[in-house]
Amino acid sequence: MDFAFAAEDEAFRREAQEWLAGHVDGAQDRRTWERALGKSGWIGLGWEESGYGNRTATLTQQVVWAEEYAGSGAPARSGHIGEKLLAPTLLAHGTDEQKARFLPPVAAGEELWCQGYSEPGAGSDLAGVRTRATRVEDGTYRISGQKIWTSLAHEADWCFVLARTDPESRRHHGLSFLLVPMDQPGRVEVRPIRQMTGTSEFNEVFFDGARARAEHVVGGEGRGWQVAMSLLGFERGVSTLAQQVGFADELTRVVQAAVRTGAVSDPVVRALLVRQWAELRTMRWNALRTLGGSGDAGASSVAKLLWAGWHQRLGELAMLVRGAEATVGPGDWSPSSPYELDALQHLFLFSRADTIYGGSDQIQRTIIAERVLGLPREPKGVV
Repeated sequence: MDFAFAAEDEAFRREAQEWLAGHVDGAQDRRTWERALGKSGWIGLGWEESGYGNRTATLTQQVVWAEEYAGSGAPARSGHIGEKLLAPTLLAHGTDEQKARFLPPVAAGEELWCQGYSEPGAGSDLAGVRTRATRVEDGTYRISGQKIWTSLAHEADWCFVLARTDPESRRHHGLSFLLVPMDQPGRVEVRPIRQMTGTSEFNEVFFDGARARAEHVVGGEGRGWQVAMSLLGFERGVSTLAQQVGFADELTRVVQAAVRTGAVSDPVVRALLVRQWAELRTMRWNALRTLGGSGDAGASSVAKLLWAGWHQRLGELAMLVRGAEATVGPGDWSPSSPYELDALQHLFLFSRADTIYGGSDQIQRTIIAERVLGLPREPKGVV
């Protein structure tokens, strides 16, 4: 595509820069920050429809906002799952009533969402869903089962859940996409998962007869697989470019560490640093090439393979250039805080999961092999 910023885009950039400069506050909690974004109309720029309290923006303006946001030091988003995943899914598959009920609170930053897909024992196999939703006499559904690796479930007001509504079905048949309120004491339990970074962005979620209303089934009962696959297609796009702004900042920190420790004098280290820089540029041009495109079954898998491996190698390089000091934390040990990590140590440990979550590298390669290259399907039961 012919990608360039017009005068209108640069005016939009200045507006974004001025707003961010006047509102970014590191002490602000994330829910308050979401409301501030919503009040000023910065949520929902990429939605194909307006009128739900959002304003739309051109594709290039969405890129401008994403890049300016990533470089501003603004807080990590709590509302991106509702804005970037749920909203486009409702616009594509939801009823008018569902759009009217759920999109305005997302645009206002008032309701936060999490994604109930992954389950224990299923790995990256989304069709291996065992969570069940049973229709009862009052017309509602009762949901029982467990989801895992659920990002931000401890903060979310709602969860979109892929569940099996036909007990006789197998694999991707008989699934439904349900919108489930999280505030159901005794029926929904969230247990944070402590990671080796010491943080707990991910959670286990247990549903024990949790309720969902019949009118909150998106796409109709039994069409959950089609809706779920459509949602996964929204996970790439403008957000990839914003992610790369953060990657560039991390690469700069690694280069600075290499200069400070003297590791940059090693020709092997210099070659590794140049490789990281060149591959990051390649990822940017690939993201621009696929931006706004549709129908490319392998685009999201290629993007995931590119950035996951790159980011993991960057974490390893961050430890290499620091030598022995990489094993020492920034603070003394205490019973209340067993260990602390600096930014590069956190990068190294957290990036170990990059090639697993969101679909492992093996799954991404299988998708490319089968859906793009047309190779035979992987035999069932092969480990």
